[in-house]
Amino acid sequence: MRALIQRVKRARVMVSGSVTGVIETGFLIFLGVPRNDRENVAQKLAEKTASLRIMDDAAGKMNRSLLDTGQDVLVVSQFTLYADTHKGNRPSFVDAAPGELARLHYGHYVERLQAILGRDRVATGVFAAKMQVELINDGPVTILLDIVPDD
Repeated sequence: MRALIQRVKRARVMVSGSVTGVIETGFLIFLGVPRNDRENVAQKLAEKTASLRIMDDAAGKMNRSLLDTGQDVLVVSQFTLYADTHKGNRPSFVDAAPGELARLHYGHYVERLQAILGRDRVATGVFAAKMQVELINDGPVTILLDIVPDD
């Protein structure tokens, strides 16, 4: 599972002109699910996300986590994080999980984040919908977290 995390001052996602998720300061997370994923990966990634120390402390150092700050997250599904661009000019998405498997693991990730941070601190887009995402990047700080299943 792959999470592209952006530290934001504000973020929102819209589907068909309606806002489905909005946060103020926190993380905007684009989440991709690979074909070979397992449920325990979603749990590990959610725990790592909540504990990731990329928020500023009083001295301006990236030393605080979402657990420390009480800030929110907005999670948006994004299968294109598993695009393969090695051959040709058109990306291949064969490494991305098929829809129902991706939906299942996306749901596990969101549920685990809600259990860790609190349900009211986790906003989402709409799985598999065409979404418009707006954000004000903070820093900018962008981190790629990649967790692979244990074999």
